[in-house]
Amino acid sequence: MLAAILENMPSDQLVIHDDVTLRDLSPGEVQIKVAHSGVCHSDLSVMNGTIPQQVPCVLGHEGAGVVTDVGDSVTHVVPGDHVIIAFSPPCGTCPFCTGRNQPNLCMTGMITMATSQQFRRGDTVVNSMSGCGTFAEETILPGMAAIKIDEDVPLDVAALVGCGVTTGVGAAMNTAKVSPGSSVCIIGAGGVGVAAIQGARIAGAAEIVAIDLHEGKLDRAKAFGATHGALPDDVPAVMAEVTGGEGFDYTLECIGMATTMRQAFDLTRRGGTCCIVGVGRAEETFELSAFEMFLSEKTLIGSMYGGADVRTDFNRFLRLYKAGRLDLDGMISRRIRLDEVNDAMGALGDADVIRQVIDF
Repeated sequence: MLAAILENMPSDQLVIHDDVTLRDLSPGEVQIKVAHSGVCHSDLSVMNGTIPQQVPCVLGHEGAGVVTDVGDSVTHVVPGDHVIIAFSPPCGTCPFCTGRNQPNLCMTGMITMATSQQFRRGDTVVNSMSGCGTFAEETILPGMAAIKIDEDVPLDVAALVGCGVTTGVGAAMNTAKVSPGSSVCIIGAGGVGVAAIQGARIAGAAEIVAIDLHEGKLDRAKAFGATHGALPDDVPAVMAEVTGGEGFDYTLECIGMATTMRQAFDLTRRGGTCCIVGVGRAEETFELSAFEMFLSEKTLIGSMYGGADVRTDFNRFLRLYKAGRLDLDGMISRRIRLDEVNDAMGALGDADVIRQVIDF
């Protein structure tokens, strides 16, 4: 089958191979024919070394498809079912999944995914990003990573829920817990940022300010629910207009840079919540003084996978989509073929790109 493989890291190119195979299906696993995969900035972050990953590696972690086979003991899906792939699924039995109600932080699921190693080229084992490898025509996953959805949901739309939508909408609704009537600032109006804007809108925010370097992204952000858009130089004036200069009730950083994380904290009002959504490099840091933490009483919180329980939140977000409250169709800027994936990666920095979907 075809698959897009990262052979060296860092690199700005993937190699499309047509001789990739799957190992045999094991008990507890599910085989899926991938229908669509989102092109996510996190894939680019693997390519440039921000997210560590062993190469060679089939990229892609945001996908949806149809179950073709199941291993022994799998009962929650059967061949023919439509599923979304969860890159960090809950095992259902560890302390994060049970006593702590934080299944998005399940290390058992993450480690199980990371050690799946389902792809082969001859005798060579090819790794997969987050255990998913959705830049391939088929994949094998632990059963916990296959989340069944209704068959009337378009699979290109469903693919986006596998990462970007859940990460952004979930950060606003689950992690930051945006409250009705509040003011919200979203730094970064790409795919995750637009999802966070929609999450804040659904949660009832009164004002939603999107900040980005590109005017085109700000125009798109307003179409998804932002009430204001600001280039970096315009931020003080917009904050003064919306909050009287006090700062925002909630600020969500959706880029993954230390400088914008610090900016997000500074833009949050005293007693407000600063939520870090973007994935930064491990060696980068930003500083906070011990005194300002005391004096400001701000909440600084990270958001992993939108604080979501994929077993329920995937379908909750799809119900919002069906009800017309969550615009997922509009998030797909263009559909590409697998052999166009390198062009799509290069376009991730384009001002007009919100989300691209690989059509197999």
